[in-house]
Amino acid sequence: MPSFFRWCLFGGCCLLLACGGGSSEPASETTIETTAQEPEKAGRSTILFFGNSLSAGYGVDPDSAFVGLIRQRIDSLGLPYQVVNAGLSGETTAGGRERIDWVLRQGVDIFVLELGGNDGLRGIDPAATYENLKAIIETVRAKDPQTTIVLAGMQAPPNMGADFTSAFRAVYPRLAEEYDLKLIPFLLEGVGGRPDLNLPDGIHPTPRGHRMVAETIWDVLAPLL
Repeated sequence: MPSFFRWCLFGGCCLLLACGGGSSEPASETTIETTAQEPEKAGRSTILFFGNSLSAGYGVDPDSAFVGLIRQRIDSLGLPYQVVNAGLSGETTAGGRERIDWVLRQGVDIFVLELGGNDGLRGIDPAATYENLKAIIETVRAKDPQTTIVLAGMQAPPNMGADFTSAFRAVYPRLAEEYDLKLIPFLLEGVGGRPDLNLPDGIHPTPRGHRMVAETIWDVLAPLL
């Protein structure tokens, strides 16, 4: 997608600075610690977002980020679900694979897997990204085969080469088909590459951008609720 490619070329280095080096934003860590350990609210199922700085809502108020917006919509509709944000800035698929057991200490009914963007920007072998996502999916299924998994697709920047970008893009539909997952083809559809919908770093959505991402997610999530 041309707009996504422009977004990657402009902001790739920014994302690595904001989300790289294995470090994480303190606010994101706090979010995980205070939500992932909450006991399940009586009579409510759990939707868990497991991702990187996009899920964590880097640079915006948590209530204006797409996870917060999904939570608000569910509450306004009176649906019996609680939303848990387990997004961590800087997370790669390898990092997610390492912490998935900790996150799954609570029961999860719908698991939204949003990882891989940092893999693509760092040029990590798509085969490794596939294996890490596969391991996360299998861990979730082993914990509870009834958990519904929603996979959020991402794309890699074109400067990694046509073969790499093609192989990376294919990871998500391949996993969705092999494991019968609900697939969001591209999480940043309509948002990536648009300066008016992203923060000055050119990477992370503005509140308006997050509203569009929330709609993209809702199209797939709503039929499951």
